[in-house]
Amino acid sequence: MEKALELAAVARGRTSPNPMVGAVVVRDGEIVGSGFHRRFGGPHAEVGALAEAGPRAAGATVYVTLEPCCVWGKTPPCTEALIHAGVARVVVAIEDPNPEIAGRGIGQLRGAGIEVALGVGRRNAERLNAAYLKFRRTGLPRVLLKLALSLDGRITGPPGAPRWVTSEASRDRVHRMRAQCDCVMIGIGTLLADDPLLTDRRSPAAERQPARLVLDSDLRTPPGSAIARTAREIRTFIACAEEADRRREEALSGEGAVVWRFTSGEGGLAVADVLGRAAAEGMIDVLCEGGAGVATSLLSAGLVDDIALFYAPRIFGVEGVAAFGMVPGSCYAGEPLLTEVRLTPCGDDWLLEGRVRRSAERDSDQEKSCSPA
Repeated sequence: MEKALELAAVARGRTSPNPMVGAVVVRDGEIVGSGFHRRFGGPHAEVGALAEAGPRAAGATVYVTLEPCCVWGKTPPCTEALIHAGVARVVVAIEDPNPEIAGRGIGQLRGAGIEVALGVGRRNAERLNAAYLKFRRTGLPRVLLKLALSLDGRITGPPGAPRWVTSEASRDRVHRMRAQCDCVMIGIGTLLADDPLLTDRRSPAAERQPARLVLDSDLRTPPGSAIARTAREIRTFIACAEEADRRREEALSGEGAVVWRFTSGEGGLAVADVLGRAAAEGMIDVLCEGGAGVATSLLSAGLVDDIALFYAPRIFGVEGVAAFGMVPGSCYAGEPLLTEVRLTPCGDDWLLEGRVRRSAERDSDQEKSCSPA
């Protein structure tokens, strides 16, 4: 199962809105076939593994990181392929919460006389496909909140401070994060201040650039901004209030951007509604690179699943801009906000990563309610 999980992770950033899946075929204690879902719309992991195993798949055990599909989509059902190959046993890490599949794939295999074990490698499989599982269970994408900070928690410095808070190594790491997600989201404040592209600019860059999403209630995005100018090459979405100027929408649409309109309240756009629309459009893994306003809104709404904080060895003091505004008590009261915390060097900086505890506890509760292996 560890090998299957490693294979599945190779396709990170290329399968959405489908899950990452790996499969390994074992016969007489030897791996005779392996495969993974390489890209959205391509052959599934089980098909590739069975093809590599050939006739040796008969009587073998297949390890797969997610319940095999049992419906026709862009490809035939994997359950049929497993049954036709004559495998004796299938070991599944987690069930697929897709209502068209949930439990039915396992049921079909058992109905054909194939032994099925469930739950081996469950926790790692849940982590691997956190975005897919959250989308299937809630209709919302996974949200990774990333911020670049000084040691005293400032996202920008006073006059005279460098444009980039963190090192080149940290910026390269962020580009990799972009390549692994479906969408990069910012607020209009960040766009107006930095005019970012939000692309993976490593050499070589990823095969697929993430979409860009701007939270812009009043449609202040300039048609000449970097994001608007490249909207025909890279999918670009701008979320605004229903009453925003229609002429500004025409100008942005003329550049290739897609404008979404939402009902807004006193606090502006309901970020959950925007994220729900993004997920419905196939963007189930969102990297937020917004400023203090967007970061605070996401935390206050309970929409953040993971946090990545790049700390640079600088101190900006009170003239710097704080990373967060007023946050709810859940961010500081009781148990620490983050769990599974990791601290790793990144050039001259340090990267602190962790999962928001609410999400981790939710996953733990779901794990306890699932069938044992």
